[in-house]
Amino acid sequence: MRVTRLASVAGLLLLAVPGVALAAGGPQDWAMNLREPASPVMEQLTSFHNLLLWITGGIVALVTVLLLVVIVKFNAKANPTPSRNAHNTLIEVVWTVVPVIILVVIAIPSFRLLYFMDRVEEPEMTLVVRGYQWYWGYEYPDQQIEEYSSFLVEDENLQPDQLRLLSVDNPIVLPVDTDIEILVTAGDVLHSFAIPNLGLKTDAVPGQTNHTWTRITEPGTYYGMCSELCGTGHGYMPIEIRAVSRAAFDDWVEQQVAGRELAEPPVLLTRDYDPASAGDASRIARAGQ
Repeated sequence: MRVTRLASVAGLLLLAVPGVALAAGGPQDWAMNLREPASPVMEQLTSFHNLLLWITGGIVALVTVLLLVVIVKFNAKANPTPSRNAHNTLIEVVWTVVPVIILVVIAIPSFRLLYFMDRVEEPEMTLVVRGYQWYWGYEYPDQQIEEYSSFLVEDENLQPDQLRLLSVDNPIVLPVDTDIEILVTAGDVLHSFAIPNLGLKTDAVPGQTNHTWTRITEPGTYYGMCSELCGTGHGYMPIEIRAVSRAAFDDWVEQQVAGRELAEPPVLLTRDYDPASAGDASRIARAGQ
């Protein structure tokens, strides 16, 4: 119990520091697994990935055991008189039926996941994403926010809470717990809009609009990259999403529309945001409340 309380206090302290909180969606040292899910799609992708690991791990273990049995039992020294059996009906039935069952077990959740990823039934808002060489453009048609550009922050301009090759000057700002339709296209060559924590990866094709969707479940900052080779600046097209409470998002939109200039993105990482109770509310991190 004491350990649990200490862990909870430590978590609140970490969230209270904007730099640490913003880095929660960034790269982690010695990370070997998938990124921490922050959307229903990524949660299902992670579950499916774990299921496949058990299945493939079992197959590898079985094949390894069979190889060892064959090496030990059926070598020339241990078995000088080789078997002359042409076939074994039971074995042939087993190695036909078992793979079919395995494929069915994989196919059912796979198709469910594909249809789940493709659904955009009644989105609460729309984000338009356009890829260019070598930056991104974002537009919020429902909020009457015209397209703005998002460029990589150069090394010499990085702030203490920003990540090299991942932070941008104008990030995407999105509300949590909201079904968001994302329309992806490109203005020149092929690009790909990918954010691992959200399970998003959609090609940006000139003259074509691809659609996807997300619902961000946790406030925070999430990073991605262009995942389609698009020229010499391909490695310098990061994506940064600032996920905030609905109230913080509405406040940012109000500032954006009123000033007709890109407002400072909120760094708030909690759900209980109240713009009326904070001075420059969109820039205040009130963690642990």
